[in-house]
Amino acid sequence: MNSAPLGFFDSGVGGLTVVRAVQDLLPMENMVYLGDTARLPYGSKSPETIRQFADEDTRFLISKGVKAVVVACNTATAHALPQLRELYRVPIIGVIEAGVDAALADPNAERIGIIATRGTIRSHAYQHALAQRRTGLIIHGQPAPLLVPLVEEDWIEHPATRLVLRSYLDPLVEKGIDTLMLACTHYPLLIPALREVLPADVRLVDSATTCAEHLRKELEALDLLAPEHGEGKLEVHLTDLSEEFETLARRFLKRAPGRIHRASLGGAS
Repeated sequence: MNSAPLGFFDSGVGGLTVVRAVQDLLPMENMVYLGDTARLPYGSKSPETIRQFADEDTRFLISKGVKAVVVACNTATAHALPQLRELYRVPIIGVIEAGVDAALADPNAERIGIIATRGTIRSHAYQHALAQRRTGLIIHGQPAPLLVPLVEEDWIEHPATRLVLRSYLDPLVEKGIDTLMLACTHYPLLIPALREVLPADVRLVDSATTCAEHLRKELEALDLLAPEHGEGKLEVHLTDLSEEFETLARRFLKRAPGRIHRASLGGAS
């Protein structure tokens, strides 16, 4: 099982930031990534629909012989993770638990801001997980629906993105946050811009890096790490192929993804 691939899924290509972080941390691991690009975004769907999609995504990855599944999507983690863990025997890891662990690693964290899609904020998954782990926290959730399209348009350096970020972040800064959780896998690409608009003493916690570190610990505990010799391969599957998504995949990975396969969740890929 150690040489079997790791499976990752997201509603689109944002979860490739998690893949990239895992490639940097565990370069020997083989990986299979599924982006459900035909049905994105998940953030605006009902919880029932998200759970159905997440189940189909997981089944697809298990059909590829993966040794563990990473739900590289905050919305799917928020709504579907407990159900997936009940249904399947392979280890299933989400992005929320890892982010919460990282946010609370600082004992001085008291005022925590969260930016995410509407679906993730509305689920209260982060707010609930934080409050369960530490009493007395002041938590502010801020939906930031414009950030994903700005990232996908490659407007990361655009002045409009700075204006949008300030609109979302100024209310959180005024409330005195000391930690900002980036609860969407697109947002790590915005870290340079976020550093510009946030006070220097606000700590950033991003889904991708924290999930990669959490995954390494889980694989070590389960004795599922791949042998250290050799470099792992990445297989990318998308439910809707387009030039746009191939370009995005390259940008999110910061390397060529190789051939991208078309996935059909009703059956064979």
